[in-house]
Amino acid sequence: MDKRALTRSVISQLEAELALQTEAALGSRSEATDEESKAEDKYDMRSQSAAYLAAGQARFASEIAGAIAAWRALSPREFGPGEEIAAGALVTLEANGRRAAYLMGPQSGGLEASDGKSKATVITGSSPLGRQLVGRRVGDLVRIADRLGPVLHRVATVE
Repeated sequence: MDKRALTRSVISQLEAELALQTEAALGSRSEATDEESKAEDKYDMRSQSAAYLAAGQARFASEIAGAIAAWRALSPREFGPGEEIAAGALVTLEANGRRAAYLMGPQSGGLEASDGKSKATVITGSSPLGRQLVGRRVGDLVRIADRLGPVLHRVATVE
């Protein structure tokens, strides 16, 4: 898998979400300050509700902008044989003959990144799986909760 392409995929998704949230925040702000949203009586909360919504959306947009900056600052590198898993690693786990790929990123856990051919799920070092993987090497075992109970996974590759 191409880690640079996966990173670009994550940044692209975050930029699209940032544009969407920015537009929504501006729309809510416009609604909050619009003359037609003016309270008609003391119980009319339309403009105040819109203002709260705009503030929340603006805060979320700011968080997304921070995530974009963190991903841009991450320089994907190749991990050598026997190296420990850390931020920027592309990890493949194997259990019961099935493989799953995970990209250790600075933020935005849960996103699915694609390089056009393959997909990897973004995880962070603060997630339950990420905490188990940080410091592990190829061949190490991790226990991941499943619907039917914990399943033992082997670290197949660290790139």
